[in-house]
Amino acid sequence: MELNLAVGLDIGTTKIVAMIGRKNEYGKVEILGIGKSKSLGVHRGVVNNITQTIQSIQQAVQEAEVAADMKIEDVTVGIAGQHIRSLQHSDYITRLNSETVIDEEDIDRLINQVHKLVMLPGEEIIHVLPQEYKVDGQAEIKEPIGMYGGRLEANFHVVVGQVSSIRNIGRCVQSSGLNLEGITLEPLASANAVLSQEEKEAGVALIDIGGGTTDLAIFRDGIIRHTAVIPFGGNVITEDIKEGCSIIEKQAELLKIKFGSAWPGENKDNEIVSIPGLRGRDPKEITLKNLSKIIHARVVEIVEQVYVEIKNYGHEEQKKKLIAGIVLTGGGSQLKHLKQLVEYITGMDTRIGYPNEHLAGDSDDDVTSPLYATAVGLVLDGLKRQERNKTEQQEQVAGEIEISVEEELKEKPIKERRSFLDKLTERVKDFLDNAE
Repeated sequence: MELNLAVGLDIGTTKIVAMIGRKNEYGKVEILGIGKSKSLGVHRGVVNNITQTIQSIQQAVQEAEVAADMKIEDVTVGIAGQHIRSLQHSDYITRLNSETVIDEEDIDRLINQVHKLVMLPGEEIIHVLPQEYKVDGQAEIKEPIGMYGGRLEANFHVVVGQVSSIRNIGRCVQSSGLNLEGITLEPLASANAVLSQEEKEAGVALIDIGGGTTDLAIFRDGIIRHTAVIPFGGNVITEDIKEGCSIIEKQAELLKIKFGSAWPGENKDNEIVSIPGLRGRDPKEITLKNLSKIIHARVVEIVEQVYVEIKNYGHEEQKKKLIAGIVLTGGGSQLKHLKQLVEYITGMDTRIGYPNEHLAGDSDDDVTSPLYATAVGLVLDGLKRQERNKTEQQEQVAGEIEISVEEELKEKPIKERRSFLDKLTERVKDFLDNAE
């Protein structure tokens, strides 16, 4: 696939989106084509029917190929789901020689040590994110490379997930005739698409309300501090409307989108919507006040669970305060009056996040909908990965051309560390190749 072109594949509970994007000359991303299909084999972010998921992926990919008039080969895939959890962990290494400066290898050694943590059966560490370092007891160090010291410590944010779920996603992608180029944690992808650097510095909580799960990512000082996946999303609201009003799911979904509100005080008692009865039965009349009461009850439950996670991070401490408040994104964020309800429950400033932070100015309104935040984030991630690979190749070629004594004596430039997700992608690929 040509350079500066990437494909994001968002495998969600309600929809699967394939999005093709390219970087223009101004460094912004142009979306060339989008394909969308109903997600049939995924429950709460986890694949539970391989055959149906493959069909849904192929349908979305075909639609995107037709829209962009090109063939898709490599994709960047997002992982989320109820099996993802995170924990805080501190670890240290003692360096053999404190007379030399701390380098990449020391940090890799420390990170690899964290990977040896014992997890529950079937679980594996997906992401190890260093928060801050300590060198010989000196705290709050952001970048220890180049410093002297004998003992290197760090606090880590560790993301854990079921490895079988990740392999199943890899399997679906490969069986759809695609090449798995990269794997990214979905809350991180959404965050890249909708948050500004200033917000990440000031402290912000991103809440991505999907169909099956609600993802949370908290940033402070530009570093991700906390992630969580709550196993409820827009689908449980639809389910409640279906049960509460005794109607079929399709009608419940339409009711939610057209007339739903998260704030019951908005509707007057006499506002009624009539729903056609099934097969010649009498139509049903539902008051909008009742509808928003049902929605309100479930949304409050979801928001309160998210708020518990924000408090677990330590938002109430002065040093950890999230100044930029909350950003809501995902399909569920389009519910009327949700912003007001979230502000009322949490007391934090809230805005709806549109994925237009890195998109070209003339992008369609469709693309900049919160619905596509994760897909846009995955495209950005794919483009970033390509640039990194290109730089590495150039460095390699330059290194091969002139390996001389002077070059050896010069200080080596600090190379960007490969994220563990890159290593995870390789391991999933190897596993799938050997499993054939």
